[in-house]
Amino acid sequence: MRSLPPFPTLRAFLDWAEARGELAALPDPVEVKHQMTAVHRQVLEAGGPVLRFDTPILADGAQSEAPVVVNLFGTTERVAAGLGVGLDGLDDLGAFLAALRAPTPPEGMRDALSRWPMLKAALSTRAKIVRKAPVQQVVDETPDLARVPIQTHWPGDAGPLITWPVVLTRPHGSDAADVNRYNAGVYRAQVIGRDKIIMRWLEHRGGAAHHRSWQAAGEKMPVAIVLGADPATLLSAALPLPETVSELTFAGVFSGARPRLVPAKTVPLMVPADAEMIIEGWVDPAETAPEGPFGDHTGYYNPAEPFPVMTVSALTTRENPLYLSTYTGRPPDEPAIIGEVFNQLALPVIRDQMPEIRDLWLPPAACSYRMAVISINKRYPGQARRVMMGLWGMLPQFSYTKMIVVVDDDIDPRNWDDIAWALATRMDPSRDVMMLENTPMDYLDFASPEPGLAGKIGIDATTKLGAETSREWGTVMKTAPEDAAFATELLAKRGLA
Repeated sequence: MRSLPPFPTLRAFLDWAEARGELAALPDPVEVKHQMTAVHRQVLEAGGPVLRFDTPILADGAQSEAPVVVNLFGTTERVAAGLGVGLDGLDDLGAFLAALRAPTPPEGMRDALSRWPMLKAALSTRAKIVRKAPVQQVVDETPDLARVPIQTHWPGDAGPLITWPVVLTRPHGSDAADVNRYNAGVYRAQVIGRDKIIMRWLEHRGGAAHHRSWQAAGEKMPVAIVLGADPATLLSAALPLPETVSELTFAGVFSGARPRLVPAKTVPLMVPADAEMIIEGWVDPAETAPEGPFGDHTGYYNPAEPFPVMTVSALTTRENPLYLSTYTGRPPDEPAIIGEVFNQLALPVIRDQMPEIRDLWLPPAACSYRMAVISINKRYPGQARRVMMGLWGMLPQFSYTKMIVVVDDDIDPRNWDDIAWALATRMDPSRDVMMLENTPMDYLDFASPEPGLAGKIGIDATTKLGAETSREWGTVMKTAPEDAAFATELLAKRGLA
């Protein structure tokens, strides 16, 4: 399944990118406040390389000792590489992940042997516990987070924001060694003091659920923030996996190797041994602070709201650590590019439930998941509406998709011209629009009448069949294949093609 060499560390991935000419080092002084985001955004929009800022300038004017790495997943090619494959291997990887979610019994020895890659991947999820780790070469139990080159991204931001943290938590009553019960999530983390961080995990996220279990017991919760993890761990933490699957251990499926974990120094948690930095600490059951405002993936600033506060108990690092960062804003940004790849990975899972789906596109400009265009092999009246309702209820992330357009399989759902033609010629607003009220919605959607609650619209832009219409449908015009071949040959002969 994996077609690329293993990347057990962030540094291994950077070496691979550098060998391909996709890593650029910037020796110029660049401020972590606003300037770094401006540079990053221009490079990302141009499809450019990973950037390493070798002279980051902190908020107080001092130079950071740690270089800053950004734009790690600034292209779909690099996202796929982080999963161990090229772009042409995403379909097979998606089918593999679908099979892991719902395996079928093997049909004889030959079939069983053909599934060896799946078995090997499953075995790779078992964590390996080590006693010494690169990430604990330097241990500081009285750290000052102002010395870490944490960016302030946008002019209206409330302060420094950690944007690529893999936040590790476990439920109350679990054992620190039971890593299968860990949750790894990428949450916004605002620095508000030398040893204070606000953890912005929304109510439906795994970290928030674990925090509620510790709150119910009246105890503070151990938390570890992983900075500069290997690409497989980073992407597993961002991938919408089933709630019963630990992202930390599932990373082994993508990396092709068992995750290496080490006991944290000051909290009862296991942490990735080969990361660049770990921030350890405790989240109080009652203490909160106003988080934000910050620029978000919608392209707007979200308002300040109270979220739990973490008190840092230690910062452990490599001897010469790198700080991995990104920005979040109106697409394009790295989360939107990652979303494009995850969309392709989700297709086999979706097709398992609705085989009529041929393709699905989540336009990145629509904040990655607010809008979906689906092409189907239509066979009966009402099928487009069935697909809409099925998608909204299938995976948690689609509960935030507020517009679905369904087209026939002769339409390219990734081509706006095709979509516009289908809407103009196959959709009647009085018949083909379905509206829902009071459904779950992204809390950050300012168009919603109420926070977290909004409507949805489904548009059937398919050819109408049977009871859907009383009119005879038109015939689509197409060039005959032999005429198209003639034209291609003639134009190529004359140098016009």
